[in-house]
Amino acid sequence: MDVKYINPFIESFMTIMPQLGFTSIQKGTVSVKGKQLIDTGVFIVVGIVGEVKGNVVYFMNLEHAKSIASTMMMGMPVAEFDDMAQSAVSELANMLTATAATIFSNVGITVDISTPTMLYGNEVSVKMNASRVICVEMNAEQHPFHINISLE
Repeated sequence: MDVKYINPFIESFMTIMPQLGFTSIQKGTVSVKGKQLIDTGVFIVVGIVGEVKGNVVYFMNLEHAKSIASTMMMGMPVAEFDDMAQSAVSELANMLTATAATIFSNVGITVDISTPTMLYGNEVSVKMNASRVICVEMNAEQHPFHINISLE
């Protein structure tokens, strides 16, 4: 996968997270995964169509998802991953992907995005559209946040 398909997601994360109140943002490791993503926590799937097609799947563990939702909601405590917390984290995925789509557009690549779909629980399995998935680990206030990119 060409790096020009990865960088918009990194740039988007580095742009959006500080706007939501996160002051310490870092890029972590980049790895290659297979077609099947299986983990315990929160997955948010966003489809991408246009000149580039595929999916981006954001992943974080449940405790980090609650903490991120709390920060997004101006520090409101989030004890349960309830509808409000789920909505906040889904909106984060929407904001990140929409910003990445704008970055793609700025370099002449037109894409549209789907509405985010959230899955969470133990041993959640998501099957990607390509055999190789690039996973970029980002950290916001020491909360690992995985961006799994599968684009053609």
